[in-house]
Amino acid sequence: MSRNDLNSTSGTNWEALESRSEENIDYSDIPPLTDEFFERSTLRIPADKADNLVHIDPGVKQWFQFQYSQYKALINRVLRQYIDNNKTQHSGKRK
Repeated sequence: MSRNDLNSTSGTNWEALESRSEENIDYSDIPPLTDEFFERSTLRIPADKADNLVHIDPGVKQWFQFQYSQYKALINRVLRQYIDNNKTQHSGKRK
């Protein structure tokens, strides 16, 4: 996948789509979403968001979720505290 794929915009007329009521949409011709569909699908993340993705191990995420319902904010506070406590040790140097 190229960077241009991530920068492409949708041709959907969102204003027209959002103005329709839910009961007027005919879903009968939509095929079921099978495992094969998801195996072939591609996750598209806007380019400006892709640079901010961080992989967190499932066990670490579960631990934080168990601690606090706003676990993302908690993870951010823990990382911020780590940075603040280690400013003199990691003064901009990369390992």
